[in-house]
Amino acid sequence: MTDSLRLSVVPDIPEIGPGDDLPGLLAERVPDGPGILVVAQKVVSKAEGRVVRLADVVPGERAIQVAKAVEKDPRQVELILRESRRIVRQVPGVLITETHHGLICANSGVDLSNSPGEETAVLLPLDPDASAERIRARLGPRRGVIVTDTFGRPWREGFVDVAIGVAGLAPLRDFTGETDLEGRELQVTVMALADQLATAAGILMEKSAGRPAVWIEGIEPVGTGGLADLLRDPDRDLFR
Repeated sequence: MTDSLRLSVVPDIPEIGPGDDLPGLLAERVPDGPGILVVAQKVVSKAEGRVVRLADVVPGERAIQVAKAVEKDPRQVELILRESRRIVRQVPGVLITETHHGLICANSGVDLSNSPGEETAVLLPLDPDASAERIRARLGPRRGVIVTDTFGRPWREGFVDVAIGVAGLAPLRDFTGETDLEGRELQVTVMALADQLATAAGILMEKSAGRPAVWIEGIEPVGTGGLADLLRDPDRDLFR
């Protein structure tokens, strides 16, 4: 592991729209050498056309019922339900779901902020790992890519950026079998490296400043993996 990391905002990224060559734009702007590129989900989704006008959404009966219970726009709730496997929890003002990717998050990641136009929703990428891989392929060897989104956390206030798509690196670092400073063998110590890097990059990715990508130097991407590695098996999930 490295003794230091250097994080820098990828400069001069224009407003992204459907069909824009986001991998090419990013490849032109990252420095040479090994590193990891962290990219906000919002620009990935916009480039991939995952944008929906609420005026084009007709809510079904279930969406209307849920919308009334959670005090949200029925059209937004219709999109949330389409993007979800199940509702995890609902109370007025809050709708927590499990997405088709297996993510547990608010509103299935359906976001009305920083969207192109009034009453426009941005959805999560269909396959965030594939999105990350398309970008990584344009960057070249010895580079990894993490696609992030901002999530709340159980028992903790505030939001942090976490990895929802990974390419070119192992998202987990397993220390099991290694020893601590006292020589004791570590039994269950697996660190979510991709989430750690996503959160660090999130400090620089200010939503109102148009900073959707951060380049991390000082760590060379190693291994392979994706979002599935970061999702806990339901059989081992004590909170379901």
